[in-house]
Amino acid sequence: MIEPLPVPLGMPSHDRRARVRRVGGLTVWTETLTIRSRAPRDFMDVTDRVADVVDRAGITEGWLGLFSKHTTAAVVINENEPLLLADMAAMLERLSATDATYGHNDFTIRTVNMHADECANGHAHCQHLLLSSSQSVPLADGHLDLGEWQRIFFVELDRPRDRQLVVQVFGI
Repeated sequence: MIEPLPVPLGMPSHDRRARVRRVGGLTVWTETLTIRSRAPRDFMDVTDRVADVVDRAGITEGWLGLFSKHTTAAVVINENEPLLLADMAAMLERLSATDATYGHNDFTIRTVNMHADECANGHAHCQHLLLSSSQSVPLADGHLDLGEWQRIFFVELDRPRDRQLVVQVFGI
């Protein structure tokens, strides 16, 4: 049975979509966080926000699943070092340049999966192919069991806007 949860005090209003499910001795806690991107190839460190979800869930041993609900925004784990982040953004641009030609961007021939405000973003879809929509992280003693330099990034590949990151914590 899915039980509605009270919104903890101090929880941002855009993070209030939370639900919990208990099956046997296992608890599954799910929240959808809103992430506001600022630019294309924007590596946003969301580690602290994700750790806050783990704290709210109260699960001490288990796993964390992260999932981007977008085909032009990814989730990666890497080091938060500014020069490395710039290198990774530059690599993505080299491998799938924004100004290259993409059939996806030709609205005179493209006929499926379109909105009235469709933008030319073939590069962002191709860059996403190199990354991932999801990541998983073990939990130990109620904390993310990341390596010394590991951080969780939500990566915008298209244009600035609000995005959704599903955070699911499960365990005991």
